[in-house]
Formats: sequence, C-alpha cells, structure tokens
Amino acid sequence: MEATREILHGMIDNIDSKNFGIIRHILIGFIPEDEPYPDEIEAIKRSEASIAEFGTVGIDDIDWKQ
Repeated sequence: MEATREILHGMIDNIDSKNFGIIRHILIGFIPEDEPYPDEIEAIKRSEASIAEFGTVGIDDIDWKQ
C-alpha cells in the first residue's frame, strides 16, 4: 500500500490523543526548517540584547487599560 496524505491523515485520526505528543515529536523531524533571513537574524540579536539589558515585563505588570 502506497502511503498517501489521505492514508496518513486517516491514521492520525485514529491515534489515541494521549499519544499526540509522541507522534508530533516524530513528525516534526520530517518538516524542513526554514533558514531565517538576515534581517530576521538581526532582529533576534537586537531583541536578545534588549532583554539582556532591560529584562522583560511580566504579563501581570502590563496596564491593559491604556
């Protein structure tokens, strides 16, 4: 039997939900990772530097009523 998307979807539909974590872990290994663009890498570096210098703000500390 040839594995097709339809067959794989059907198999996943029959997996007990307690095993979803295991299946996700296995499947994620087959998904190609995108390489970030240079501007994305620069943005990540800036955000990491900002967090290192100023820290972060907890969700409970945000004034949502502004």
